[in-house]
Amino acid sequence: MKNFSVAHRLSRRIRLLAPALVKHPERCYILEILLRKHGAVKHVKSVPAIGSVTLHYDPVQLPEARLLAVVDAVIGNIAVAPAPTLAPEPASPAVIDGPVQECNAAVEGMTCASCALLIEMGLQRDPRIDAASVNFAAGTVSVKGRLSREALFASVKGMGYEARPMDTLAQRRLLVEREKARLAEARARLVRSALMTAPVMVSGMLMHQSPLLRLLELGLSTAVLADPGREIFRKAWALAQRGEANMDTLIAMGAGAAWAYSLPGAVRPHHHVYFESAAAIVAFVLGGRYMEERAKGKASEAIRKLIELQPDTAIRVTADGDETVAIDQVEVGDRLRVRPGDKVPADGVVEEGSSSVDESMLTGESLPVARGAGDAVVGGTQNGNGGFILRVTAVGADTALAGIVKLVDHAQGSKLPVQKLADRISARFVPAVAGIGGLTLAGWMLAGHPPARALAHAVAVLLIACPCALGLATPTAIMVGTGQAARRGIYIRKGEALETAATLDTLVFDKTGTITEGRPVVTDYIAVEGVDAAHSLALVAGAEAHSEHFLARAITTWCRARGVSPAPTLDFQASPGLGVRARTKGRKREDVLVGNAALLETAGIDFGAQREQAQAWAEQGKTPVFAAVDGRVVALFAIADAARLGAAEAIALLHRLGLKTVMATGDLDAVANHVAREVGIDRVIARATPADKLELIRKLQAEGRRVGMIGDGINDAPALAAADVGFAIGGGADIAVESADITLVGGDIARVAGGIELSRRTMKIVRQNLFWALGYNVVAIPVAAAGRLNPMIAAAAMAMSSVSVVTNSLRLQK
Repeated sequence: MKNFSVAHRLSRRIRLLAPALVKHPERCYILEILLRKHGAVKHVKSVPAIGSVTLHYDPVQLPEARLLAVVDAVIGNIAVAPAPTLAPEPASPAVIDGPVQECNAAVEGMTCASCALLIEMGLQRDPRIDAASVNFAAGTVSVKGRLSREALFASVKGMGYEARPMDTLAQRRLLVEREKARLAEARARLVRSALMTAPVMVSGMLMHQSPLLRLLELGLSTAVLADPGREIFRKAWALAQRGEANMDTLIAMGAGAAWAYSLPGAVRPHHHVYFESAAAIVAFVLGGRYMEERAKGKASEAIRKLIELQPDTAIRVTADGDETVAIDQVEVGDRLRVRPGDKVPADGVVEEGSSSVDESMLTGESLPVARGAGDAVVGGTQNGNGGFILRVTAVGADTALAGIVKLVDHAQGSKLPVQKLADRISARFVPAVAGIGGLTLAGWMLAGHPPARALAHAVAVLLIACPCALGLATPTAIMVGTGQAARRGIYIRKGEALETAATLDTLVFDKTGTITEGRPVVTDYIAVEGVDAAHSLALVAGAEAHSEHFLARAITTWCRARGVSPAPTLDFQASPGLGVRARTKGRKREDVLVGNAALLETAGIDFGAQREQAQAWAEQGKTPVFAAVDGRVVALFAIADAARLGAAEAIALLHRLGLKTVMATGDLDAVANHVAREVGIDRVIARATPADKLELIRKLQAEGRRVGMIGDGINDAPALAAADVGFAIGGGADIAVESADITLVGGDIARVAGGIELSRRTMKIVRQNLFWALGYNVVAIPVAAAGRLNPMIAAAAMAMSSVSVVTNSLRLQK
C-alpha cells in the first residue's frame, strides 16, 4: 500500500505502520474516529510514537483487501490535510516507563460541550496518555496512560479548569456538596442579572432618546456583564489567549459587540443602542445554565443516592469502650458496632450478634436477609431491628459500594459510537458559527443596510447556535439510563453495552446457576459393588473441595452432611465443562476423577455398566456425575437443580421482545432438553465445552445475528467476552463478572429483559435528542442569518435548547 506497510496479520486482526502518523497524535486520533464509524471495525488502537495502528475487524463484513484500501485512502487524506491547531504545541513531557493505569477525576469549570472537547483533545496530545474521555454532562474525565494523578490534575489546570479527586465515597460527597454550592451560586447570579436586566429592558422598549435613561442603561448593562457575566468573559479571554474557542466565546462576542456598539449612544441621542440586548443575552444564558445544572443534577440522582448510602461516621469498639469516628478514619481490621436502624458503615464480617439487613441497594431485592456470626455484610446497607459487631474487611475505594459507584461512573463516562458524530460536529462548530456571523455582518452591510441592523443579525447568529445541546444529547441519556439500571440491580460496565443491547436479537444462556437456581442437591447415590464406599467418598470429597462449580459444591455438602472427611489431595485440575482431576497425598497416590461421561471418555475409562442408570436419571432432569479412582468407576451421583423461580416468565418476556433464546450447557442432552422444555427455551446445545460455547457465539455472529450471552461461571468467560453483550449473574465467579459487560445482581434473569428494554428506551431518547439538537441548529442559524430573530430571543432559544435535551432524557426516570 502507498501510505503504510503491514507489520503483522491474523484472521481478525492486523497491525500497520504508517510514516505519516509518526509523532502525530492528532492524526492518529482522527484516524481512530473515522475507522470506528465502520461497523465491521471492532477496535482501533494507535501508537503515535511509532505510527502503529492495530485493527480488530470482522472479515465477513469487511474483507482484508477492502479494509486495507479504505485505511490507505483515509491515511492519505489525513496526511495531506493541514495539522490541527487546537493550541500551541506544549513541551513534550517525558514518557514515563511503567504500567498503564486509569485515572478518573471530576472537572470543574466546564460550561459547554466545547469545553469538554477542548480538554479531551488537549489530553490526547500528551504522549503519556493512551486514551482520554471527558463527559460534559457528568463533569468527569477518564484517562488511561502512564501518568500520575497529580500530572493529570496539572494538565487539566493548565487548560484553565480544575480537577478534583473522586476515588473514595468521602471525596465524592465533597463533590456533591460543591455541586450544591455551584447550583446555589448559579441561582444567585441569575437573580442578580435578572434584577439589573429588567429595568434596562423596560427602558429599551420605550424607544426613548433621554440621555439620563441611556446612562442608566449603560450603568446597569455594564454591571450585568461585569458581575454575573464576568465568568463568561474571563473564560472567553483565557481561551482566546490560547487560540481556542467555545460557547463562552460566542456569547462574549455577541453580548460584547452589542454593548460596545451602543457606547456612542450614551452621549449621542440619535445613535441606536443595544444595551438591553447585551444585558438580556447574559441574563438568558445564565438562566439557561441554572436550569441546565438543575436538570443535570436530576440526571445524576441515582449515583448521588448511591454515594449518600455510606454514613458519615462509625462506632468503633475499642478496649476503652465505644468511640464515634469519621468514616475516613476506619481501617481494615477495626471492630465496628452497628445499632438497630443504622446503616452498615463498611464491608465486613459479623463477629457478634445477628440481625436482618436490607440489601436492596446492592441486589434490588426488597426483602431483608438474615445475617449472623461469620456472615459478610456490605457497607451502605440498612440494618434492621437487631444489633451486631463486625470486623472491617474493606474501606474507601475497596468497598463494594465504592465499586458499584465506580462501575456506574465508568458506564456514564463512556462515549457511545453514536456520540462520535456529535463530537466531530462540535469540534468545528464554534469556528464555523463565528465565520457565519462574520459573513452575516458583511452581507447585510454590503446589501446597503445600516450597521446597527447588520450587527443585530450577526449577534443573533452567534447566540442562537448551541453546541451544548449536541454535547448533552448522549451523555445525559446514558446517565439517566445507567442510573435507572443500577436501581434495578443491573450494573453496566461500559456505555457501549447500553447501545449494543438495544440491537440484540439472540440470547445464549448457560444452564446451571443461570436458568437454574445454581443450588443443586444430590438426590441419588450408587456405590459400585466391590469398592470401599467410605474410602471412595473421602477421595471424591477431597477432590471436589477445591472446585467452585455448583455440582462440586452439591457433592461436598452431601458428603459433609454424612460425616465424610475429605482426603488430602494435590495436583488439582479443573477441566471446564467436564469435571475435576486430583491425586491423593501419602505413600499410595490414587488418581481421582469426578465429572461427566465426557471426562471419563477422554480418560479412557469404561462406564458401560452405569450408562443405563445415568440415562434414566438424565431423562428425569437430573445430572449424572461419575466418580472414578485409578481408572475404575467407583460411584455414580444424581444431582438435580430446579429452574429459577420466574425463569419461564422471563423467557416468555424475551420472546415478546422479539429475541431468540438458546441454551448452551455442558450437561447431557436429556437433562438440558428437560430444563429447556420447562422454561420455554427455543434451542438447546448440550455437552458444550467452553470452546463449543465460544464457537456457537462466533457462528451466530457470522450469520449476522447480534448475540448476548448470559452466564455465571469460569467456563462462560470466553463466550461472555466474545458476545456482543455479556451478561454475568452476580454472585458467580469473579472471572465471569469481569468478562461481562453487564452484571445482574441477585440472579433474576428477568433483569435481562429489563436491561434490554431499558437500553432500547435509552437509545430512542438519544436519537430524539440528537435529532432535536442537530435540527435546531440547522434551522435556527439560517433563520438568524436571514434577519428573522431578535438577539434576545436568540439567546433565550439557545439557553432553552440545552434544557430541553436534558429534560427529555429525564423521561427515562418514569
